[in-house]
Amino acid sequence: MKGAETFGALLRTWRLRRGMSQLDLACAAGSSTRHVSFLETGRSSPSRDMALNLAEHLGLPLRERNRWLLAAGFAPAYPTKALTEPDRRKALEALNLVLRAQEPWPAIAVDRHWRLVEANRAVAPLLEGVAPELLQPPVNVMRLSLHPNGLAPRIVNYAEWRTHLLTRLRLDAGASGDPALESLVAELDSLPYPLRAATGRHGPDLGGLAASLVLDTDHGRLSFFTTAMVFGTATDVTLDEITLESFFPADAETGERLRALYHANNISEASQRGAASS
Repeated sequence: MKGAETFGALLRTWRLRRGMSQLDLACAAGSSTRHVSFLETGRSSPSRDMALNLAEHLGLPLRERNRWLLAAGFAPAYPTKALTEPDRRKALEALNLVLRAQEPWPAIAVDRHWRLVEANRAVAPLLEGVAPELLQPPVNVMRLSLHPNGLAPRIVNYAEWRTHLLTRLRLDAGASGDPALESLVAELDSLPYPLRAATGRHGPDLGGLAASLVLDTDHGRLSFFTTAMVFGTATDVTLDEITLESFFPADAETGERLRALYHANNISEASQRGAASS
């Protein structure tokens, strides 16, 4: 789109997306309404510090802050490096440390488009029966969860879980303005419901603390509550966009089954490694 990458157009778009008036933003950023207006119309150009100051008070993600700086004629402030790059080894180790610490409870790390970055060893047993094409990288965990060839047929409280995921995804899309997320919302919204969703069953009542997921597996029914965590002090775009999702047992039976399943899988993996080395 012509003109979409001017600083003024970006500033106005994000200010309106955040529901702020020029006066609101000016007061928050310690500027004047006149200056904010001039920046939006292009009559004034921001300094690097002012661009970052406004971005901070609008709560922009790091990727968008880099975009603002480029539009204003400055170099990006935040590096964007893949976790597979050699100098990202420590970051990847830290990420896996957090995921492994959740075992025997399942935990995953996803990027801004809900593509799987890493998963701990407690996740794989829950994916038995999922269509192989949904597990081909890059795996989109939203699609994996709601697709009729994915986990959807085994989610007891599918309607409830679907509402939770789509609501969250719409909030992400609205907050970021990311067209890829908007496209994903449309795709998932069009997926058919499993027949069992019509039963209207709900997950355990957690008193509004967290979303719940109830999954029927070959190892019995598993009830989870979920939590999300981000690296709040990340100064790298890639790390800033990673979210860690953890699934904790919502009842004692689920906890016992997960511990037994995790223990059995670890014994099996150890046996396979021993056979391969002999």
